[in-house]
Amino acid sequence: MSCTLVPFGHFQDLEAARDFLCPHRRQGSAAAGRESAGKLANWEDDGWGAWDDAEIQEPEEEESTSKNQRNYWLQDCVLSLSPTNDLMVIANEQKAVFLVPKWKHSDKGKEEMQYAVGWSGSLNVEEGECVSSVLCIPLASQKRSSTGRPDWTCIVVGFTSGYVRFYTESGVLLLAQLLNEDPVLQLKCRTYEIPRHPGVTEQNEELSILYPAAIVTIDGFSLFQSLRACRNQVARAAASGNENVQPPPLAYKKWGLQDVDTIVDHASIGITTLSPFDQMKTASNIGGYNAAIKNSPPAMSQYVTVGSSPFTGFFFALEGSSQPLLSHVALAVASKLTSALFNAASGWLGWKSKHEEEPAPKQKPKVEPATPLAVRFGLPDSRRHGERICLSPCNTLAAVTDDFGRVILLDVTRGLAVRMWKGYRDAEIGWIQTVEDLHERETEKMDFSPFGHAQGPSRVAQFLVIYAPRRGILEVWSTQQGPRVGAFNVGKHCRLLYPGYKIMGLNNVTSQGWQPQTYQICLLDPVSGSVKTIHVPFHLALSDKKSERAKDMHLVKKLNALLKAKTSDPDLVEAEAKELILDIKYPATKKQALESILTSECVPLSSLSNITQTLMDNLKKQELELQCVDEALLQFCANKLKLLHLYELVSKLNSQRIQEDTPPTDNDLAKLLRLDKKDFLRLQMLLENYKQENTQTAVRFADEKDCVLSVKAFLEYLEYEKEMINVKNMEDGEYVALGSFFFWKCLRGESSTEEMCHTLESAGFSPQILLSLLLNLWLSKEKDILDKPDSISCLHTMLLLLSKMKVAIDESWDTQSVSPWWQQMRTACIQSENNAAALLSAHVGHSVTAEIIDSVTEKKFSQIIVGSDTDSWEALSLDTEYWKLLLKQLEDCLILQTLLHSKVSKRTKRITSLQTEPLGRLSVKKLLEGGKGGVADTVAKWVFKQGFSPVVLNLAKRKKDADSTEESVDMHSHIFLEEPEADAGLETILELLQLAYEQFPCSLELDVLHAHCCWEYVVQWNKDPEEACFLIRSIDHLRCIINAHVQHGIALMMWNTFIVKRLSSATYLMDKVGKAPKDRLCRRDVGMGDTAMTSFLGCCSDLLQTLLEGKNAFFKDLTSIQLLPSGDMDPNVLSIRQQFLVKVVSAVVQTLCSSQKAKGVSEEELFPFEKEKDWPTLVVDLAQHLQICDDAVRRHYVCELYNYGMDHLGEEAFLQVTDKEVLASQLLILTGQRLAFALLHMQTKEGMELLARLPPTLCTWLKAMDPQDLQNPEVPIATTAKLVNKVIEHLPENHGQYSLALNLIEAVEAISS
Repeated sequence: MSCTLVPFGHFQDLEAARDFLCPHRRQGSAAAGRESAGKLANWEDDGWGAWDDAEIQEPEEEESTSKNQRNYWLQDCVLSLSPTNDLMVIANEQKAVFLVPKWKHSDKGKEEMQYAVGWSGSLNVEEGECVSSVLCIPLASQKRSSTGRPDWTCIVVGFTSGYVRFYTESGVLLLAQLLNEDPVLQLKCRTYEIPRHPGVTEQNEELSILYPAAIVTIDGFSLFQSLRACRNQVARAAASGNENVQPPPLAYKKWGLQDVDTIVDHASIGITTLSPFDQMKTASNIGGYNAAIKNSPPAMSQYVTVGSSPFTGFFFALEGSSQPLLSHVALAVASKLTSALFNAASGWLGWKSKHEEEPAPKQKPKVEPATPLAVRFGLPDSRRHGERICLSPCNTLAAVTDDFGRVILLDVTRGLAVRMWKGYRDAEIGWIQTVEDLHERETEKMDFSPFGHAQGPSRVAQFLVIYAPRRGILEVWSTQQGPRVGAFNVGKHCRLLYPGYKIMGLNNVTSQGWQPQTYQICLLDPVSGSVKTIHVPFHLALSDKKSERAKDMHLVKKLNALLKAKTSDPDLVEAEAKELILDIKYPATKKQALESILTSECVPLSSLSNITQTLMDNLKKQELELQCVDEALLQFCANKLKLLHLYELVSKLNSQRIQEDTPPTDNDLAKLLRLDKKDFLRLQMLLENYKQENTQTAVRFADEKDCVLSVKAFLEYLEYEKEMINVKNMEDGEYVALGSFFFWKCLRGESSTEEMCHTLESAGFSPQILLSLLLNLWLSKEKDILDKPDSISCLHTMLLLLSKMKVAIDESWDTQSVSPWWQQMRTACIQSENNAAALLSAHVGHSVTAEIIDSVTEKKFSQIIVGSDTDSWEALSLDTEYWKLLLKQLEDCLILQTLLHSKVSKRTKRITSLQTEPLGRLSVKKLLEGGKGGVADTVAKWVFKQGFSPVVLNLAKRKKDADSTEESVDMHSHIFLEEPEADAGLETILELLQLAYEQFPCSLELDVLHAHCCWEYVVQWNKDPEEACFLIRSIDHLRCIINAHVQHGIALMMWNTFIVKRLSSATYLMDKVGKAPKDRLCRRDVGMGDTAMTSFLGCCSDLLQTLLEGKNAFFKDLTSIQLLPSGDMDPNVLSIRQQFLVKVVSAVVQTLCSSQKAKGVSEEELFPFEKEKDWPTLVVDLAQHLQICDDAVRRHYVCELYNYGMDHLGEEAFLQVTDKEVLASQLLILTGQRLAFALLHMQTKEGMELLARLPPTLCTWLKAMDPQDLQNPEVPIATTAKLVNKVIEHLPENHGQYSLALNLIEAVEAISS
């Protein structure tokens, strides 16, 4: 057992997080690459330091300037992983991404933990502040029923503005604190640990915050209570509104660090108590020989800093010398995005939403002054600058990195550097603490070792982990003076994360029952997207030469080297392997060595058996000598020996060839499957069709054999458990390989089926496992089975033998209940995609079931019915009925799969990439899960792939008639893909289609099939709009739908889902350009070229024509159901239609007037595309179809002509109006508007005099007229006089306005005179 790097998670989409956090890293610029390469090239310009003048400088590492800098983005980010692996935070500048682990299936089908983005956004509140440090602290649950998992995880974020803010996993801000105005350099946490020895001081939980010249420590208990209270308040506020509950205050201490130049990192050692000697020594150093000392040594909090001058500084703060400062917290109210502000003496500042306007300018809170704390001593090295410090889990050692590429090991108790490693520039460090397993101790030392009894404490070993990104290597070192125990090549872009704490909120009572799964250290690889942890066995710390563990590991390495060596003599390898494995002392190491031998591919079977037998004999001998023997190892050897013996027996049976029997005839097979001649011939026909159409070829290598399996694979696939053999979870290919090793020779009739089944049953296989192996093999070898029908009888024999094994079929099984044995077989057939093999196995299963039921029934009733004729009787059972149902389902699935495999032999028409995508294979399970439309949808996809005309589907439906058959032959050249070369395959496809129609009369009803084909084509067209032929073919299928409601529904779905947006874009584009747009504009706005858009607009016209079947649809919603032509219409719809026609008439008259005003422009030039159209007549005809009164349209046309001053045309149109009285009253108003303009708006002297002579009633009426409604008011008075005469001519004398018309005649005559 050696040091291993174990992956435990992967990133789901790390590139998305990179693009969000580092947008400039998406495409690395050459300048950035050159700049970064320049920095890497000068990485040792500052020299190597002053520890040893004789030190030899390491050679400069060569960095390529062309390296892709995007992989280094993680080095620029701030990272933190919760020790319970519940949350990971990656932050850069103002942005942050919260990643949560989820169990998902990988690409290989195995479940693995994947980190997915749970929240992302910006964390900055103050302008210009950036994230400088992050911690993910899991908080313990207060519930008694807790299983050891944390209640929730708090994210602590330090900013360059000096703020420290606390967030939930969903990014909700809980509280914020400004303890110092300088940037936060580092956040570190210490959680509760049970003291290993009575003399060790119990440490309190705390959160320490490092500033450039100060350290702030927050008491863990008060922080835990405040965070819980804030989170509960946020939850209550979100649920029921603001609830003002003040949490307990925070207790913190603030120390101002003095006598140091710069500080970049720190470690809080905790409370330490000096020994009496150290107490006197310290007192003498500080106060001289006259210094007085206390009776008991004082307790002090120790802090170690790294930076410069001194390189490492040691600070000691006496407990009680400074009272803790109390600070209240500000609660975040989630419902209103505000927080309550609680002012305290310490100057606590709450937060407000950055989207919320504040009435007064924001003021920074009062910051409490720090208590001065001078450095007591340090390691003075003026040239060396510290970079990182990492405290060991036992708080006795610390590792420090510097700018000279060194890693220095400090003894924090004595303040000494005890070890140094060279050549680790930019290194990242961490610790692993390993606890000894009491069962792994040397047995020979049990008697005199102080740890000999089982209840003794376990020893603890600490290992230092160093990641050197310059060399891309991860190393594990045993401390203090131990060797390197592990090294891994991991790449140059990784990040090493070492939290250094566990769960906050525990104490000496609650931590007793908690055993949470925590990770001490992990490695993030952004290139592979993996997260790994390191496993270090405890025995690697026992590096002395007398260690039995080290000796065993040396023997294991020697054994592995022996197995890898190319030795031609297997006897020599066997002898050396026996000697080595017997010399190993520890049982666990013996097992590891034996597993290495059994998994070796160069050791023959006989040697494997001999080595395992030798080890087992040695263990039994020790057991007889009353020595302590590991029972698990003894059982392991026995199980492996049984498996090796079974492998030998099966291989021997496979090598013995038996005399092959005479191949069974068709009658024999029909009798075996209990089928009559007609059903058997149909089965043969279906299988032959399937075989011809299913022409998939599989690649096979020359050395590939179906019944050969290596010993290594055999032992990996099987395991013994309670005297029974179980098959491990394997991939499908491995499962088939194991089944082939057991049964393939038997299925081909080349090996004894009875002996194989007896051997496997005696070895400990359950019948259910053997049945599963047999079915998986049978279903996967479909092509070979169809080529060799004799295997059907072999399968029948083997299935009958397996069914007669013990516990195969329950003895209490009743024919009126479902047997789990047969249900297992039916389930395998239902899930199989190899339909022919599944159908044959179902026939065999049905036959064997019937045979067993007949035998059981015969035994049961043999004594009841004596002498009666029972040969014609058939025993009924529920399983038999289920078999019959399954046979029908598999036959349907086989026919449909055969149809989907059929294709055109020659296709000259261009095939698109969408049509070349293969169709998925079918199974009964998929058909049942597909629902009612699953069959039609599958056939529609096949029609799309082949490009069939809709006529082919109709032709197959009519092919039953003899006349249609002859006609179909003549129609080949123009109904089938428009390709005359494809005629040869049409008959076969039509027959397969006809067969599918017979099997699925409802699912493949023509309207249903055309509807699915229509939808499939339009979906594929939407994927590639350039293929206009797809949309054309979709509309062709739409027109073939007979049911009007189905046709309208499909057309409406097409319109709303795929057409209307593109048509709107095309319309806006043409309206904007004013002409046919160019190809570039079409692709930009519509998403297709100009040629495709032309076809698209034509298809839109056809689709609308289908939607608007019948004029009753005009101005109605597309979703409405159309009425028959004689149906009553909604008056609102009629009103909208009339308004539309009136607007058309007005536009026609306006255009006509403009054409007459424009000299030299004829009506033909004005309407170049519509020379033959008489627009007024067209509008009148349309009104008749739309159930609008055509006379109302004519009246409006006449009024518009007079309105524009075209009285001569109005007189002609007047004659076509039926209700001339209504028209006369309308024209009377127009006449009054003309006279009002002439008399009132011209303001002439003659006009005013004439107005004074008119009757008062006429004057009042004229003043009420508005001449602005006239399009052409300047009409000669003589023309108006004609209009008045025509009005008076058609108004009856009893009309209410007749007298007014007479007065108008007198006024017009007076004006004209």
